[in-house]
Amino acid sequence: MRMKCNQCQSEMIADCRVNVEGARYGIKIIKKGKGLFSNVSAKPKAAVCPNCGYVSFYIDEYEQFKQ
Repeated sequence: MRMKCNQCQSEMIADCRVNVEGARYGIKIIKKGKGLFSNVSAKPKAAVCPNCGYVSFYIDEYEQFKQ
């Protein structure tokens, strides 16, 4: 996935992991569904601009959130 920086329009470095210091599990994006097992979740990734340091978060499984 090619991403451009919103600040300086440089090509960003994608597919970086997101971790929370001191926590083993990181963070998750969750959309609550209507049934018992209908929750949708994804681990976010980050893209970093090597020119200005801008960081953008995204998920690869965005199609699952369209319900």
